Amino acid sequence: MKRFFQPVPKDGSPAKKRPTGAAAASDCVDGPAATAASAGGGEGAPCEEPRRFVTWNANSLLLRMKSDWSAFSQFVARLDPDVICIQEVRMPAAGSKGGPKNPSELKDDTSSSREEKQTVLRALSSSPFKDYRVWWSLSESKYAGTAVFVKKKFEPKKVSFNLDRRSSKHEADGRVIIVEFESLLLLNTYAPNNGWKEEENSFQRRRKWDKRMLEFVQQVDKPLIWCGDLNVSHDEIDVSHPDFFSSAKLNGYIPPNKEDCGQPGFTLAERQRFGNLLSQGKLVDAYRYLHKEKDMECGFSWSGNPIGKYRGKRMRIDYFIVSERLKDRIDSCKMHGHGIELEGFYGSDHCPVSLELSKEAVEASELKSSV
Repeated sequence: MKRFFQPVPKDGSPAKKRPTGAAAASDCVDGPAATAASAGGGEGAPCEEPRRFVTWNANSLLLRMKSDWSAFSQFVARLDPDVICIQEVRMPAAGSKGGPKNPSELKDDTSSSREEKQTVLRALSSSPFKDYRVWWSLSESKYAGTAVFVKKKFEPKKVSFNLDRRSSKHEADGRVIIVEFESLLLLNTYAPNNGWKEEENSFQRRRKWDKRMLEFVQQVDKPLIWCGDLNVSHDEIDVSHPDFFSSAKLNGYIPPNKEDCGQPGFTLAERQRFGNLLSQGKLVDAYRYLHKEKDMECGFSWSGNPIGKYRGKRMRIDYFIVSERLKDRIDSCKMHGHGIELEGFYGSDHCPVSLELSKEAVEASELKSSV
């Protein structure tokens, strides 16, 4: 979710060519993924599936690597997730200016982009990240973008980058990565912000996104784990100050339709569409499934600037959404930041969120499917 008090910078820069080697975090594939052994891993059993997941909107991964990476690295080492999903990577895709781009690879055709790429590769070649393979889906400029880190011992069957899984193209702005494992499907998304004004086409963009998401979840053929910055707070319990967010305006502007009024991410239209998506897709909000009560200290994933009118104003817009048939396997789902001073946010305006599935349940599911 972009900050409402500070515009997201765009530099319009293009992209790059990828180096080889195990440290090349841009080891990305369309279609069937290479085996872990060919990627430098290869120690896991063929049927082993990930159980521990983390999602985090980094609000510029490069900036986090330059300033907060040590603390985030300690967090990852402590939690030891099998998969890490990142949103708002904000690293431009490879390709020359004005030419075609490769959203799977980091830009390195200028001195500044090469330096930035080396910063990323150094960060990802050290512990604990050296134990992961990385897939990117990048925008043409320093905007949006997603990444998925998967421990090398796991072997995805396929990695794709479009809600239309038959397409080899990446979604615009690198908003989607889909990782298919033997028994489940992992979807990492960075949903477009609804925006404030109808005439800026952001409302239509978000409506189209929600429609496509509904079509996607209704067609999946495996248990789904959907995570990321979904840019919506479903209910009043999911925001710190419901009245503030319901009545929020930008420069006094009021949309013509009442259901579009209020803070982007908390308009009635968005919340209703999200509720419909969950019910029609037979999906469960993992955090709310375990945590029924409002938690003013640790129950939100996005926090406003500690200085200004958004101080203390918080929203839960980062999720793990799972298929109903996975709900009994949810062992834990946690927000790892707390307080209005953004403790545990690692420099972002979002904190990491984790999901853990019980090992016993996963093994039981695998056993049942093999009978």
